[in-house]
Amino acid sequence: MTDTLYKNFKLFDGDKPEIQDDAWFVVDSEKGEITNLGFGADAPDADETVDLDDKYVMPGLINAHTHIMMNPISNKLNYLSEAEVTFTALQNLKELLKTGVTYIRDCGCAFDVDIKLAKLQAEGQLGGTEILPSGRPMSMTGGHGDFTEGLNGETTWGNLVDSKDEMRKAVRQEFKLGAKNIKVMATGGVMSATDQIDDTELTEAEMAVAVEEAHSKHMTVAAHAEGANGIHNAIVAGVDSVEHGSYITDEDIQLMLKQGTYLTPTLIAAYTIPEYGEGKLPQYMLDKANSFIDTFFKRIGVAIKAGVKIALGTDAGTPFNGFKDVPYELELLTKVGATNTQALFASSQNSAKLLGIDDKYGTLQEGKVADFLVLDNDPVADVKAVQQVDKSVYKKGVKVF
Repeated sequence: MTDTLYKNFKLFDGDKPEIQDDAWFVVDSEKGEITNLGFGADAPDADETVDLDDKYVMPGLINAHTHIMMNPISNKLNYLSEAEVTFTALQNLKELLKTGVTYIRDCGCAFDVDIKLAKLQAEGQLGGTEILPSGRPMSMTGGHGDFTEGLNGETTWGNLVDSKDEMRKAVRQEFKLGAKNIKVMATGGVMSATDQIDDTELTEAEMAVAVEEAHSKHMTVAAHAEGANGIHNAIVAGVDSVEHGSYITDEDIQLMLKQGTYLTPTLIAAYTIPEYGEGKLPQYMLDKANSFIDTFFKRIGVAIKAGVKIALGTDAGTPFNGFKDVPYELELLTKVGATNTQALFASSQNSAKLLGIDDKYGTLQEGKVADFLVLDNDPVADVKAVQQVDKSVYKKGVKVF
């Protein structure tokens, strides 16, 4: 076993709201964990020492909503083979790591490729950004999620469920394969041609079955929910997180506060479509995005100010929503009302707790995994500091970029 001492840096540990000066920590190279952390000149001796030149250190980003199977430029979703999905996922994981994302929750992947890659990681065969997989999401027939077909014409992305019994079986199937989260489609969405974003899709009863099954097997449930009625159904059904939350009402904000439900806004996913999609995307996508984006941003601002627990997620992989652009979500959160610290806590504290990995990830403390970024500028003073292109990225104490 060898130890590495990292010293002479300013620390945002993801737990305290302020920058702490003259910090150091020691990383056990075998476990990739922080064994000792302190401040000032009393740093212990170690096998190796790395001087970080008085730069800023913060936890690696945790993105609670990605789609690693998707190419945000080609936007190809239909007739994908498993080989194409896997190749794209591996490329996206590299880009995520380079931009500072050290852990993700993938929220829907054809052929359950996210589950298969997560298993390879657990076996030590695949390093890099770690995956908490959801497998294939739950969608009603014709709903948001019923749009990917394999080369042989079979549905390979959404599990099509149209009753409580079908939901129960599909959740159990994903559990059998190794999913750690279940994604349910409570409403329509921007990318699905057959519905509107405020269409109510999976029923409260169907989602309640998903929650019952998932929670009894140490899994969480995330609900794609944009329209107000579907958001309400998802919260009442007991989901762990509402994804997007475009038309969240005041009443449901209060219900989320009461139940401790997380909100993953994915603001950037709505921003990029009208910003970059004119003449490149189907008109229905542009029309949908333009119709709700202003209301969406305002309602998320209301939820943040009310104290709803916000997780960092970007929906990376959707049109022009690149995996390298994850840090921009932090800036967007501040534009709708979050403080810089609230935006940073969305990744460090909240995403880690939502994913159930906060015992080892999310904050830089003794006993935690040494996933961290080294920045030139202070992220607490300005979250745009995290957008630094050439920042250093460490995964389990090893510099990977």
